[in-house]
Amino acid sequence: MEKMTKRDYFTRILSYAHEEDKAFIEREIELLNRKNSKPAKPTAKQTQNAVMVETIHKGMENGKAYTASDILALFPELHSVQKASALLKQMKDAAKATRVEVKGKAYFYKV
Repeated sequence: MEKMTKRDYFTRILSYAHEEDKAFIEREIELLNRKNSKPAKPTAKQTQNAVMVETIHKGMENGKAYTASDILALFPELHSVQKASALLKQMKDAAKATRVEVKGKAYFYKV
């Protein structure tokens, strides 16, 4: 059985609710629709990561291969190889870098 959402429950209840309750249920469904229609704002961390991705992109040289460790050496404010790797993956997903794997080691090139 598929998990039901709050909207699904309200819709089901609406079909057999009393007339005086229907206005309340329709209002709740309307509020859910309005809440889900707003675009999500990026969090402070996401905004900070986007700035860091741009900084890394500007700091990379064309044609040079970088590992996550190399990026950490260039930008020690990242504090960990995992963070550098995550930001490099974001760059790859945004088509700002290409990823090449050689003998199990990932190298990134600036696009």
